[in-house]
Amino acid sequence: MDRKEFIRLAGASAGMALIASCFQSCSSDDADPNTPTNVDFTLDISTGQLATPGGFVVQNRVIVARVNSTDFVAVSAACTHQGTTVQFQPSQNRFNCPNHNSNFNLNGTVINGPATRPLTQFQTSLSGNTLRVFS
Repeated sequence: MDRKEFIRLAGASAGMALIASCFQSCSSDDADPNTPTNVDFTLDISTGQLATPGGFVVQNRVIVARVNSTDFVAVSAACTHQGTTVQFQPSQNRFNCPNHNSNFNLNGTVINGPATRPLTQFQTSLSGNTLRVFS
């Protein structure tokens, strides 16, 4: 193999490696590894933090908050910026990340960053004192 052929093959190999890397990063989905999947659990709201409006609990990587006497919300607990567990701030009706102060609406949408992606919202269903949280 002469020098010219070696340089041509080396260049082609480097180009293929770069293209493969680009395709791999472009094809990866934007799913947050901190977001739980297949969520389905129940909570007893007769006692503990969820017994009164403004209370919240984190279970199975989901934060569940009691907004008022009848409404509950559930979103992924990990901030989409760096994965810190968010907290419910009932006086502002929002979730706050104490790490870098990202804020999210009750449905998980970003109010302000540095987070740019929303928290995943989950469904809730109340039956008596049992609250079901599910995907």
